[in-house]
Amino acid sequence: MNSGTRRDSARWADPESAPAPAVDVLIPTAGRAAELAVTLAGLAAQQDPPFSVILSDQSDEGIERVPAVRAMMRVLEAQGRRVVLRRHLPRRGMAEQRQFLLDCASAERVLFLDDDVWLEPGALGRLDTAMTEAGCGLVGYAVQGLSHLGDVRPGETARFEPWPHGRVAPERVRPWLESFERWPLHNAANPAHLAREQHLGENERLLYRVAWIGACALFDRRTLNEAGGFDFWRRLPPQHAGEDRVAQWRVMERAGGAGVLPSGAVHLEAPTTVTDRRVEASDVVYPHDGPSAAPDPNRIGNERRGS
Repeated sequence: MNSGTRRDSARWADPESAPAPAVDVLIPTAGRAAELAVTLAGLAAQQDPPFSVILSDQSDEGIERVPAVRAMMRVLEAQGRRVVLRRHLPRRGMAEQRQFLLDCASAERVLFLDDDVWLEPGALGRLDTAMTEAGCGLVGYAVQGLSHLGDVRPGETARFEPWPHGRVAPERVRPWLESFERWPLHNAANPAHLAREQHLGENERLLYRVAWIGACALFDRRTLNEAGGFDFWRRLPPQHAGEDRVAQWRVMERAGGAGVLPSGAVHLEAPTTVTDRRVEASDVVYPHDGPSAAPDPNRIGNERRGS
């Protein structure tokens, strides 16, 4: 069986050097050991492109002390994946945490992956290929809660709109624009239902317009840096939400962005660690850009805005 750039178990003890990573997988984590172990196990099932894993740990105690996490880090390293674990305290909020991870990265592309997301085998490769073919600044999988597979929500998927011929263009998203009204697309298990409705074959992909993509977003690193990354973190209090959407909107305005169906990402449906959402990052970064019309967070279902 071809394992691509991933070493199979017959070569785990080989001293051979690993290929340079094409993607740095950036994972912010804070006290979710069980979920993180599952996330790392999903990464261990990926083949190409070659990737590294960089973790920024803000747990009260070092997350590497947990046997399941430590074991999965060792598996990834045996497979030829570089794993870097950084203790990063004190906590200054998710935007600062993500900027720290971005500053640690060096690969051409970076995947921001939350610590409660499992990727199916081959998911990273499909996402990377989608970005190459589209030539845009951002692609991602909407994470889906599989407890909702029987919960079909046609009212929430009505604004689904594929990019014509997969050609992704720059566009602007703000809470007062129609483009923002796409946010319900990613609730519950809507991505799974959309994939079924589109009759996608096993090796087919469909790129579509999004408001933003929470928890699993692949960026062109240079484009993200040129857009400012998460440098707005200094303008935010430590307790905030929505930092990922601001960074994505910056990239989408420059180089375009798209969601990818079928989604290979599963939300583990663990409680969020971002419990204080009174400060929305976009309200701070874009205070005079138009009328405020942000939705009530209590009705956003499975929508993701942080780890």
